[in-house]
Amino acid sequence: MSELIVKPADQAQWDCVSFGEVMLRLDPGPGRVRNARAFQVWEGGGEYNVTRAIRKCWQKRAAVVTALPKNDLGWLVEDFIMQGGVDMRHCLWRDFDGLGKNTRVGLNFTEKGFGIRPALGCSDRANSAASQIKPGEVDWDRVFGEEGARWFHTGGIFAALASNTAEAVIEAVEAAKKYGTVVSYDLNYRASLWKSQGGKEAAQRVNRAIAKNVDVMIGNEEDFTACLGFEVEGADEHLTNIKTDSFAKMIQKAVSAYPNFKVAATTLRNAKTATINDWSAILWYEGKIYESIKRDNLEIYDRVGGGDGFASGLIHGFLEGKGPQAAVEYGAAHGALAMTTPGDTSMARVEEVEAAMKGKGARVIR
Repeated sequence: MSELIVKPADQAQWDCVSFGEVMLRLDPGPGRVRNARAFQVWEGGGEYNVTRAIRKCWQKRAAVVTALPKNDLGWLVEDFIMQGGVDMRHCLWRDFDGLGKNTRVGLNFTEKGFGIRPALGCSDRANSAASQIKPGEVDWDRVFGEEGARWFHTGGIFAALASNTAEAVIEAVEAAKKYGTVVSYDLNYRASLWKSQGGKEAAQRVNRAIAKNVDVMIGNEEDFTACLGFEVEGADEHLTNIKTDSFAKMIQKAVSAYPNFKVAATTLRNAKTATINDWSAILWYEGKIYESIKRDNLEIYDRVGGGDGFASGLIHGFLEGKGPQAAVEYGAAHGALAMTTPGDTSMARVEEVEAAMKGKGARVIR
């Protein structure tokens, strides 16, 4: 067991850099994708959502490494990212062939869900610019060496897109470790993405290779089971109603298998309906388990981005040197707030998160 050491802010240009795909989310509002006549458009991506919150909610210096086509949809994504304040100097811009055969922006059609109808995502992202990123395309020596980053975040969604993105992630985490940058990784298992890549067997092979260079491993109960092969004792086939102590035992197995893990953390969600969830989180650090406040019967407006909100709050806690208990509380409270608004990205501010952490109610703020 070893302490998580984060570089001082004056020794790096970036507080957090993320690596992954940024897509356009098409949201049918309260209705269904299959019946929609209009969509609201947002930007989103499992890795990017974290750095956007690092910049907008936590007011820190953030950059994203991704790829986009040189066309109006690529520039639309750029406009969203610029509104979020995330630096794009390391974006790879691809020439566009006029049809999208060579490169394009990934699309994600996502329903919020309601009551007994769960949230639903339908991806349309083949041949996207980011999915074609290969090792050697990003100057990681510049990112982590010349500029410097205190924290690097990437995840299993990006690694699942293609064999080349998995290789690019491995290259990135190895470079981050070389320069003393903390590496966090959100397992974020998506069965639909791994379906064409070899299923769970391939997911475990790839994620186990990446895990060897991860300091902070994040994921929910399904992620740790599907991606790393650690079973939760006493769980049913749907991984519901898991007790904290059962999941804590699983985390202990994970950190024993990967002694490089300095932190392992997860959200615990019992989805009673799409709009009513029990929500909490736990974090392992230096041999101890830290639990967040339990929020039973949490009302959900849009669950997409809750896990990314948790990850960014956790990162903020450690960047600020507030310790593991504060980190898990920041993460759980921010994830809960992120699910009260539409879209993939957080609309919360640090003051709202801290008020939620203190248990302040939802009376009208005037």
